[in-house]
Amino acid sequence: MRQRTDDDGAAGLAGRRGQAARNDAAILDAAREVFLADPKAPVAAVAERAGVGMSALYRRYPGKEDLLRRLCHDGLRRWIEEAEAAETEPDAWTALTVFLGRIVDADVHSLTVHLAGTFTPTDEMRRDAQRAGALMDRLVERAHAAGRLRRDVVAEDMGLVLESCAAVRVPDPGRTGELRRRCLAMLLAGLAGDGADPLPGPPPAPGELEWRWRG
Repeated sequence: MRQRTDDDGAAGLAGRRGQAARNDAAILDAAREVFLADPKAPVAAVAERAGVGMSALYRRYPGKEDLLRRLCHDGLRRWIEEAEAAETEPDAWTALTVFLGRIVDADVHSLTVHLAGTFTPTDEMRRDAQRAGALMDRLVERAHAAGRLRRDVVAEDMGLVLESCAAVRVPDPGRTGELRRRCLAMLLAGLAGDGADPLPGPPPAPGELEWRWRG
């Protein structure tokens, strides 16, 4: 499942504005595919995959960093959207598991892992990242309070869960989705309850898993 963008309504627009919106949607879809395969790929590969000229791409994104920022910020906004929706779920465990499932299905974390450290984030992205972290903290705290999440699991551990699922990839996108959901279900089974044995080693420290962004 691709991430939603502001241009998903492009089909309803007419004339040059509609064509520009369709080009942008095609560029973003192509960029996700190209940069997931190779973060160092040139923007020319994106234009070729999207079926647009370089001039159309550069009108929207003057440089590669601008395109990378847009991709990651779209993913971050999707994360926030899904986390805010999960907060309305009355059952704490359902809120956490549904949120994780939707992020896995949207393949948000794959792109983040691949592109972290390849561009300079904006102040708005940093603020949104803090917002996303706070939402994750609350989902985990609720699950702890409800006694559904083992006590030695912290919010930062969710990054490990999502990265594990994102690492699952086979040539067939549909099968990739099935295997990722299976991986998530196995990981969630290990997160539920107090657990018979303590987890090995200390949990991830706040910010420890964000080392890529400091590259």
